[in-house]
Amino acid sequence: MIPNLLSIAGTDPSGGAGIQADLKTFSALGAYGMAVVTALVAQTTTGVTGVHRVPPEFVVEQLETLLGDVRVDAVKIGMLANAEVAAAVADVLRRYALPVVVLDPVMVTTSGQRLLDPDAVSVLRAALLPLVDLVTPNLAEAADLLGVPEASDEDAMVAQAEALRALGATRVLLKGGHLSGPSATDVLVGPEGTTTFRAERIATTSTHGTGCTLSAAIAALRVRRPDWESAVGDAKRYLTGALRAADELDVGHGHGPVHHFFELWPPA
Repeated sequence: MIPNLLSIAGTDPSGGAGIQADLKTFSALGAYGMAVVTALVAQTTTGVTGVHRVPPEFVVEQLETLLGDVRVDAVKIGMLANAEVAAAVADVLRRYALPVVVLDPVMVTTSGQRLLDPDAVSVLRAALLPLVDLVTPNLAEAADLLGVPEASDEDAMVAQAEALRALGATRVLLKGGHLSGPSATDVLVGPEGTTTFRAERIATTSTHGTGCTLSAAIAALRVRRPDWESAVGDAKRYLTGALRAADELDVGHGHGPVHHFFELWPPA
């Protein structure tokens, strides 16, 4: 059976991040992708110039209309924009039994633009973290959620992941890609224990949408993998391949997108 995957997130007209990246990732990994839009974002590879937030009532209407008709096997939550939308999504999650929920707490773009209103952080922390199966912050997002400085080494990453679990998160994948070193190190902390993942650091500037892609890949693969560890490991391998092939694409003048279909398209 082909799994049905739902992305709840904002848009990216350049196609590298947000809902567009999620749908590409779902398709590349053999899942049927669906989307509920939380924000319309004027965005390219060079940055964000504007955000049009969808009213929370309409976000709920999109979700309830879809969930009333279609089986949803896994959900990836991305950009929620503000406290009202975050609270509305949390309310829907409480009322519907969704089997797999992955939260990517999108807060700030790589170029520095904020995508989550500051007053929404407390809603994300208190209302959403306890409702999801996995949260996938990067170093800056984990620090923002905890109100502490960013982790600077692997031990600090584990400590911050455990602190997020103490706030109610079931599992935390803390991404250390912004640390220096020859490999990109992530730590997965959950009831099953702690697992460290190391991946080759690819020399490319085409890193737009890596967080969206990884969290979407984990959601898509968890449906078909026996546990979270294998889903995360395979998702990281997929992202590494998408990064390695990213320079085959020629998209924009800034940080280009990863190549979501590197395994399916002929080499450039």
